[in-house]
Amino acid sequence: MKVKEWRDFRKVQAGELCEETGNPLKIRRAIEVGHVFKLGTKYSEALGATVLDENGASNACIMGCYGIGVTRTLQAVIEQCQDENGVIWPTSVAPYQVCITALDVEPESEVMKLATRIYDELRAKGVDVILDDRPARPGIKFKDSELVGFPLRIGIGERSLAKGNVELKPRVGEMILCSPDEAVGQALGWLEENKVG
Repeated sequence: MKVKEWRDFRKVQAGELCEETGNPLKIRRAIEVGHVFKLGTKYSEALGATVLDENGASNACIMGCYGIGVTRTLQAVIEQCQDENGVIWPTSVAPYQVCITALDVEPESEVMKLATRIYDELRAKGVDVILDDRPARPGIKFKDSELVGFPLRIGIGERSLAKGNVELKPRVGEMILCSPDEAVGQALGWLEENKVG
């Protein structure tokens, strides 16, 4: 007998037992980030794509296709890696691993010269880094950095430089104070310790 029609009579409920394992069903929210489709021989027959079987007979290839949804993957990361202040990008998928926040953006200022030097050195080491040289107030820059979710922010301002410090602030965690000459090494060390994948 051939089945002519399929119908859903009811939806399964959490706790119902699996017919194969006897384990209770757990219902969880999920997002599809990848997929595989069996295409069969529809396209291989049209294209004349064949393979020889173990008997030497020519047969149309059974084709499949797969894909990973980049946008969906980013959505899944954001859903799992965020708090009330914004995204918390893992270093492995962050658009930029480090955000350098210069609090004095005049080109000839000591702050901007140091920010540019640290930026260049990190880039030379293969770090994805962005330099926030907008003429905005510090609070706005810090909040934007937190909202975007850069894993590490390096804050450079006149007051901290006067004390001989540069501030390294992980998106999650305690601030690290170091000398300007130690900033690149400290940032590289932090990135290595917090590498994902």
